[in-house]
Parts: sequence; structure tokens; C-alpha cells
Amino acid sequence: MLPYQCQELNQLKSNNKANLKPRRRDWISLVFLLFLTGCDGQSWNNPYPVQERFENILYSSFSERPNHLDPARSYSSNEVEFTGQIYEPPLQYHYLKRPYELIPLTASRIPKPVYIDKKGKRLPANASVKDIAYTLYDIQIRKGIRFQPHPAFVKTENNEFLYHQLDKEQLTSIYTLSDFNQTDSRELTAADYVYQIKRLAHPKLHSPIYGLMSAYIADLVPYAKKLKQAADNMEGHYLDLNKYDFDGASVINKYTYRIKIKGKYPQMLYWLTMPFFAPIPWEADRFYSQPGLEEKNITLNWYPVGTGPYMLTVNNPNLQMVLEKNPNFHGETYPTEGMPGDQESGLLADAGKPLPFIDKVVYTLEKENIPYWNKFLQGYYDVSGISSDSFDQAVNIGAGGEAELTDEMKEKGIELKTGIGTSIYYFGFNMMDPVIGGKSNDARKLRQAISIALDFEEFISIFLNGRGIAAQGPIAPGIFGYRSGNEGINPVVYKSENGKQQRRDLAEAKQLLSEAGYPDGISKKTGKPLLLHFDTTGSGPDSKARFDWMRKQFRKLGIQLVIRNTTYNRFQEKMLKGTSQMFMWGWNADYPDPENFLFLLYGPNKKAELNGENAVNYSNKEFDRLFIKMKDMDNGPERQKVIDRMIEIVRIDAPWIWGFFPKSFALSHQWYGNSKPNFMANNTLKFKKIDPVLRYQLRQEWNQPILWPIMFLVIVIIAVIIPAIILFVRKEHKPALISEVNKS
Repeated sequence: MLPYQCQELNQLKSNNKANLKPRRRDWISLVFLLFLTGCDGQSWNNPYPVQERFENILYSSFSERPNHLDPARSYSSNEVEFTGQIYEPPLQYHYLKRPYELIPLTASRIPKPVYIDKKGKRLPANASVKDIAYTLYDIQIRKGIRFQPHPAFVKTENNEFLYHQLDKEQLTSIYTLSDFNQTDSRELTAADYVYQIKRLAHPKLHSPIYGLMSAYIADLVPYAKKLKQAADNMEGHYLDLNKYDFDGASVINKYTYRIKIKGKYPQMLYWLTMPFFAPIPWEADRFYSQPGLEEKNITLNWYPVGTGPYMLTVNNPNLQMVLEKNPNFHGETYPTEGMPGDQESGLLADAGKPLPFIDKVVYTLEKENIPYWNKFLQGYYDVSGISSDSFDQAVNIGAGGEAELTDEMKEKGIELKTGIGTSIYYFGFNMMDPVIGGKSNDARKLRQAISIALDFEEFISIFLNGRGIAAQGPIAPGIFGYRSGNEGINPVVYKSENGKQQRRDLAEAKQLLSEAGYPDGISKKTGKPLLLHFDTTGSGPDSKARFDWMRKQFRKLGIQLVIRNTTYNRFQEKMLKGTSQMFMWGWNADYPDPENFLFLLYGPNKKAELNGENAVNYSNKEFDRLFIKMKDMDNGPERQKVIDRMIEIVRIDAPWIWGFFPKSFALSHQWYGNSKPNFMANNTLKFKKIDPVLRYQLRQEWNQPILWPIMFLVIVIIAVIIPAIILFVRKEHKPALISEVNKS
């Protein structure tokens, strides 16, 4: 809208307040002006405040609120999207280099392992695994790093914490963390890292990696028992971990701490890139433990406390979550080297510049794919995946299977990035279930029969538009241990014919089903049809189609399938209790090593009993023995041989239907820069860049209002109303004229 039009509109508003009977032409002008674009020049459909149009803000979305933002408990991908930007473990992955390379984050250097024998003597770097009793990692952190502003750090003039003894009266005016009037900070120390490692054993936190880490971190199990006893006997709500020393993690000096590992575990360095091993200040733990705060969702699960480039300032799961730049961030610079082609593609244009580039990230709740997709096309979201509904609109698949953008996407300057991720989606059988689980031959053959019948090639074609490859085992492509082609075929489900993989015939699946005691899906024992339950999450037409497809797969064997649909949080509860029968779940690799996939089937890592990531609760003594051997080995022929045997075992036992490895398709607008797929790092937001001016210009261009229907409607209304008004006025004056004539 032009300036003089804004002035006229404001003048009309003022006139209307002063005069309750404005002239007709004023009303007509007002209606006309209200149909034009707003005075601020903002597009009508822009969902964001006008003052943000030129700000350095990234716009994204979430579909369901993260369940845990406490780094001791958080493990889901929708959680690490936030925790990865807030918390800083000592190490990280280089953003651009491949294969993935570890580099320091808060640490001053990559720690080198020191091997110790049973007598406490230091061993050489090439010592045999059998001689290594412990491995020591001494981690030195950089000085001057500070935590984000937080009320937990505020002290009075008497050096006492202002908000550590809140009473009921103070709590009456507190609803969110922002209601605390004061915040403060302090320097990061080695003790903060040790405190967080201790929290992995906290009896009330139930960390999902406690089961796994108890096999590696020295004395973690007895330490957990010590904390459990202390928690049972403590008074109050705060278990002060500073009072309980822990041999597995100890402070050497203010800026150095030590982690003590049982035996040799080279993958420990990978874990040091994850939020599980990020620092937590004891002051925050003490602050959040106060009675009354949890009821208000003022907890570490809701409001993280970190040293990273961003901090969570808004957590409204029914509307928005907002990350903003941490004013205390210690600083970091963009990489100065990468891979061949990175320079040419512009990925090194910002080499050496300070991070982060983006000031703020606004995540808006979007439960459906279509509204999100439409907003992305309008420029109101900066990046997007591609749902099945939108695939044909976005991507063309060539005769050779290559993907390229459609002309519509190219015209908008949208970019496509693809890659086979280090992830797997699998169909799981709960091995604790009395029907589908267990180690009996009947249960094993039942699982094998379903594995053959469940056609994941068809699933990939129908629901993923071909964006994936059927898995033959648990290890993803690009990870050591993965075998491709006929060399890696799963003989239980596939056979090789003329050099090609082919799924076994349905007749073979029915034969296995009969041998399991269910000929044609009828139980020999009861004479009743076999009824199985599939627990899942999902809503909308996509989910209904998948559920119908799933039922169809089981009907091929005469098995009746009941779909039990629920929320993701409720689904997680079922998994923890071991009450699910069958389900489909996924795993994103934490680090580029086969151990990170095979541990999903390691017995001591059961989810139902030990809160680990073995969601099917599978246990096999030989597999577990080989896992212990494999995890400590260096990559090479011997390790490959052990991995091959482990995969052979689980293929026969079939606790999973191996599902598929997804191929990621990511779209981004031309104003979104420094984008390179990185399937290992979870802290990549700081490297991304936005050009808000270009975004604003293109938004305006793409969202011009179509005014002619409105103007036509206004003209029609005026054409109808004006004659009616004239007629009404004439009728009002007619009696007066007749009266004047009679008087004369």
C-alpha cells in the first residue's frame, strides 16, 4: 500500500471515532482500502510478525513435542534436533569432511587412550586387547566457556543462591522460566562433565544408555546401587551427586577430567560427541529439583541449560518452540577446509567466519504434511522434506533411477540434496511375547514366514516413491561390515536367481507357517485364526493406507492383524514395559561404526528390562559373546568375519524384519546456505545461513494477492447497494414534498 493510502485510512479511522455517521463516500473508500495489501507491505498470507521480515530467522516445524530435553534421557531424533544445538559435549564431527572425522568442540584436543593392565601398569599403544584391564581418557576442556544465562546461577550479596529455596508464595507468580526476574552464568569446568556422567546412573532418570554404558564405564553399576540407596534414604527432593565420588569419571583439575573404561572400547570417542556426555551444572540440577516446579513444567526436560550456540527461549508444544542465539556463546568459526567440490559449490565461502550465522529459529507446530508443504512453496518454511503426496510435484525420476527437480521447483530456485542415510527402519517382533517371541523353532519359523510375506520392496515403491533400499541385515551402507549385492543377501528371505536378488515365494512362507503350527493361519492347538497385534503411531490418509497395506500382507498368510494406533509418547511407554507385540521403528546411527547397529540386538541392552535400545528384547548367547569380541576389534578381515557370523545368527532368529535403509531427499530455498547432508553430526544448525532480504523479496513475488475477484465483488456490491440507497433516500423525502404541496 502506498503511504498516502495509509494516511487516508488512518484519517478515516479517526473520523469514524469522532463522527458516528460518516459520509457514504468515506465508507466506500474505507471498504476499498481494506481490501488492499496491509500498510506494512506484508503479504496477506504471511503467518509471521511484520517486524521479522528482514531478521536473520530460520523457520522450521515440529509435529509432536520432544518428550525429553534432559541430556541424560534424550535419545530420539526429534529431541536431539534441539539438544544438539544447546548442549556441547567435548567432541564433534567435522561438518564438511568425509569419511566422518572427529574434532574438538569444548575439548582442547582429541584425547588419546591410555591402556592399563590388571596391576595398574601402563601398557603400550599396541597392547593386546586381552592384556588391557582399563582404558583411561583424560579430557582437557578450553578455558573461558560460559553457560547460558539462567536463574539457577543467581546469587545474593551474601553469596547465597537466590532461587534455590523457593517457597509457595514465590511460586504463585512463577509459570514459566522467563518469570524469574534475574539470570546469571558461570564458567564451564571439568566437574560439570563429571556431574552429567554421574547422572547416567541416577535412579530416577532411567537413562536409555545406562544399560550399555554399564558394560564399559568402570564401576557404573555399583555407583548406581550407591545412588539408589542414597535416594531411598534421603530427605528432600535433591540427590546431590557431588557427595558421591565415582571412579568411572573423576576430576583431575579445574579443566581436566578422566573417564575410566573397562577393557578397550575405541567407540567411546564417538559417544563423546553426543549430548549424553555434555556438561550439566549442579546448580541447575538443584534448582529444578525444588517442589512445585515440576508441576509447572519447569524442569531440565523442558528448559535445558547449556553452553552451545543456542538456547531454548520458548517451549509451547501447542504452538511454537524457539531457539535463540546464546549471548554467552564462546565462539567458533566456520571450517576452512572440506572435500573436493565443496569450494566450487560455495560451501567454503564463509571459511573462518564466526558462528552461528542464524540468530533465531522458530519451530511451529505442524501436524499435517500438506499445510507444511504449501507453506514451504510459499517461502514460509526454509527447508522441507518430501512427503509421498508431494513427491511427484517436486521430483522426477529418470529412466536410470536418478532423481531431479521438476520445472516448478527449478523455477523457484529450490535445491535438492539426496543421500542414503546411516539409518534403518525395521519391523520388530517383541521376543518377550508368548506368541511371536521366544527361542522355540515354532516361533522362529512364524517370524521367518512373516519376514518373507512382508514385501518391503513394495512398501518402498508405494509409500516412499522408491526412496530407500530393502535391508538384508542391520548394518547400513557406508558402515564397515555392510555387504552389498549377492554377497550380502539374506538367505532366509531372499534367493539369488541369475545373479539377481529375489524374494522367496509366498508358498515357502506358508510352508514355514504350517511348520510353526498355523496352517493357513489357523492354530493347530485351538483351531482359531491366528490374531496378531501391531502397535504404531500415525494419523491421516497416509497412515490409513499404510495400515491397510500391512493388513493385506498378513492376510496373504491367513493371519488377522489388529492395528493399535496411539501417540508416540504412549508408544514409547509400551516399548519400555514390553507390552507391544509387533511394531515398526527406526534407528539413526549415533556414530559410524557397526557396533552402533549391532548393539540394537545385544541382550544386555534390552529396552523392557534395562531401558536400553534393544527394542525387541532379543537375547542370544552366541551373538552376545561375539558382540563383546567384535566391539573392541579394529576394522579388518577378522572383524568382518565376526560380523558376518553375528548377522547370520540374527537372520535365522529373525527378531526383525530388516525393513529398509531410507534415502533422504531434502529441499531448501535459494536463500538457505551452507547446506550439506551430515548424517552423524547433530549440531549442524550453527553452520547454516539465511539471506533474509532475498527471502522477503521472493515471498512478496510468490504471494501477490489476486485482487480482481475481490474488486469485481466490490463493484457488484456497489452496483446493487448504491441504487438501493438512492431509492431509499427518495422514499424518505417523498412524503415531505407531498406535505409541502398540500400546505400551499
